[in-house]
Amino acid sequence: MQVFKSLKHWLVLGLGAALVCNTPAQTPVEATPPKLPNVVILATGGTIAGTGATSTTTVGYTAAKVGVEQLIDAVPALKQVANVRGEQVFQVASENMTNDLWLKLARRVNELLARSDVDGIVITHGTDTLEETAYFLDLVVKSEKPVVLVGAMRPSTAISADGPINLYNATILAGSKEAVGKGVLVVLNDQINSARDVTKTNTSTADTFRAPDLGFLGYMQDNRAHFYRAPLRKHTQETEFDISKLDSLPKVDIVYGYENVSRVPIDALVGAGDKGIVYAGVGDGSVHKDIMPALMDARKKGVIVLRGARVGSGIVARNGEVNDDKYDFVVSDTLNPQKARILLMLALTRTDDTKEIQRMFAIY
Repeated sequence: MQVFKSLKHWLVLGLGAALVCNTPAQTPVEATPPKLPNVVILATGGTIAGTGATSTTTVGYTAAKVGVEQLIDAVPALKQVANVRGEQVFQVASENMTNDLWLKLARRVNELLARSDVDGIVITHGTDTLEETAYFLDLVVKSEKPVVLVGAMRPSTAISADGPINLYNATILAGSKEAVGKGVLVVLNDQINSARDVTKTNTSTADTFRAPDLGFLGYMQDNRAHFYRAPLRKHTQETEFDISKLDSLPKVDIVYGYENVSRVPIDALVGAGDKGIVYAGVGDGSVHKDIMPALMDARKKGVIVLRGARVGSGIVARNGEVNDDKYDFVVSDTLNPQKARILLMLALTRTDDTKEIQRMFAIY
């Protein structure tokens, strides 16, 4: 009986082994590659598309020379992080940016973001007015999909060109879920900034873009975005501004405050038909005693007068240095003069009521 049990035991073991040995090998299942986001790169010119005489030329180069396809081809790694395609919207050095070009760019951005096969947009841009274009788009883009502006401080031909890594980071950011709903963003030097807060702070260094009051939103590192805060002011699809039917923007200019300032530029702008004037005053938007009569005269003629500050940081206090209620002025909050001008232009497409305009400066 014991022998039978042992024999039966080994037969079972042998049959099991045979079944194991004769079982067909399982074919390894290949991992499905992650679906890449669809990112459109809109090129507008600037230093990122610039060329210099030599590989060591980092100043005195020619901006806006390289086309969008060359920019994309120069960074082969882009194809590993997104399905990219490019469009040359226009090709200018950004000091030559105009309202008409802004409207053209904004319309194209809104057209693309309305498509289901576009997940995000990168805009290559010169750094001189990049912060202005970014804030304009932040107020008129009608989508929560990411829009990322990117530039470079050195031309594409420089031995230390920063354009390729900036473009690579911008493409990752534009295709990321983390950037959705955070408004228009600016990324250079591995740093993510809000369009509203960022400004160019240095004429030539790679770390020029900063947010003096409120700081970066986050960083680009190890091929992904790391956010530490989000912008709270209303932006993009939350705004009341619609440029779809606009052929132009109201004329608004900036007058700079300084010692012994003259009223001549204010009078000239009023005479030229300006709808609004941003006075970039000293300190907390203080107004020179010889300028106050000019601003009062401008307001009497229906021109919106907005007090800003040339300082570059801090809140301009309403009824602080000037009795704004008395003179029916508007103040800029924390917006620098060039961004206050943008919001005032867009506000004037909706109303000329100073109380309504001040409300907009409190929420955007």
